[in-house]
Amino acid sequence: MQVANKNSGSYVISSAGYYISLFGSFLILLWVGIFKFTPTEAQAIKPLIENHLMTSWMYDVIRVQTVSNIIGVIEIIVALLILLTLKFEKLKKYVGVGMCVIFLMTLSYLFTTPNIWSIIDGVPHTDFFILKDLMYLGFAVQLMVSRKL
Repeated sequence: MQVANKNSGSYVISSAGYYISLFGSFLILLWVGIFKFTPTEAQAIKPLIENHLMTSWMYDVIRVQTVSNIIGVIEIIVALLILLTLKFEKLKKYVGVGMCVIFLMTLSYLFTTPNIWSIIDGVPHTDFFILKDLMYLGFAVQLMVSRKL
């Protein structure tokens, strides 16, 4: 991959895109993580959690709200670590891995949750809030391999 000169317009645009993605990922993970502490979100994610091979056991040993709270704490921690990558370059790889785990898990719910897909006017339709994690997964991969801007 060719590195742009720091004074070039393409470097400025690339840097802007990187920081928009970084702060956007931080904001979304923080916001969604905080929302996990609400009863509404705990109930909303229940069908996702209980129908997934890797998480279905959780409700047998932990209450619905506690499961949601644990997920929220993980999302908030990763969000805060995203910000720390601005100061500590070496964290990028670990933050990228954490983000990949979160977003791959979330995307996998598209394949494990019954009735999450439907056909509307001949077009496959799903929960687009989950589908947006494809973009965040791409940024997570970029974080794992990126060098200092």
